Amino acid sequence: MKTALKYRVHIPFLFAALFIQSVIFGQTPSDFGVETDKLVYQSSMASASSIKDWTMEGPGRLRFSDGWMNMDSPEKEMHHVLWCPEMAPESFAAQWEMQNRNLEAGLCIVFFAATGLDGQDVMDPSLPDRDGTFSQYNDQALQNYHISYYAHNPKLPARAMARLRKNPGKNIVSEGPPGIVVSSDKIHTVTLIKEGSRIRLFVDQNAIIDWVDDAKVNGAPLGSGKIALRQMQWTHFRYRNFKLWSIQ
Repeated sequence: MKTALKYRVHIPFLFAALFIQSVIFGQTPSDFGVETDKLVYQSSMASASSIKDWTMEGPGRLRFSDGWMNMDSPEKEMHHVLWCPEMAPESFAAQWEMQNRNLEAGLCIVFFAATGLDGQDVMDPSLPDRDGTFSQYNDQALQNYHISYYAHNPKLPARAMARLRKNPGKNIVSEGPPGIVVSSDKIHTVTLIKEGSRIRLFVDQNAIIDWVDDAKVNGAPLGSGKIALRQMQWTHFRYRNFKLWSIQ
């Protein structure tokens, strides 16, 4: 009787502990069947010092409060791109949390595996200057993949899909369901996984993109490169807890 009573008492505490752990630590790449090698980079994005090595292109504004980085463009002036300083390996998992602060309009994109056309670092001084103009990233001196996972351009009807493109050339190679729906003001976790030629993107537990680069567009699958967060001029999201893992 004493043994049975002991387990009746502790099982509720066990479930409570597991629930608290899931709230505190959130999702990890293992939740999507990925075995990581090591955490190669992380930023809380909670203060200017936490992203001091990141590079903003275009008139983006960063403000920090309550443990979050708010990103927008003053007076909705222009699109903007924020580059992570770390070079992501060929196979990686990246993750961040984000929340929409302007439900009226916006568009969010992630660039990844980004380099110059000859493999240069995107910050190589030999590359042309960039100011947030879209063609500079998807149809000129860079090669990369990009996924639009929130799309609410006021100049076009709300687009009920996510799109993966391989650049240069703006080549649409895969489409999926909406990532962050336009009406959501919830906190979402975005997980981007690149395992060699296979690319997946999840918003929370939802699979948005799952595509394998078969080398039919722009040649061989892209390898290591930089990651960047892009917003169109109307957008105001806040971000936190950016992490980058290498994959075994």
